[in-house]
Amino acid sequence: MNGISGNLVQAIRGPIMLITLGSLVAIDYMGIYGFSRTWPLLIIVFGVLKLLERAAEHPQPVPPPNQPPGGSVI
Repeated sequence: MNGISGNLVQAIRGPIMLITLGSLVAIDYMGIYGFSRTWPLLIIVFGVLKLLERAAEHPQPVPPPNQPPGGSVI
């Protein structure tokens, strides 16, 4: 995925979640929206980060098909 590794996404997940939480608390403090209305954004951000992590993982190699019992087929 264009150079983004799964490890990088794992490393930045915590800080991004803290930044999101802090932003939501600041929005609540300013009186724009209450935290009770904005907390689902934390779940959305977490889900997007998990999707990025999964997309950045290298696919597992596909195992070869099983050989029929009794050896090779002629």
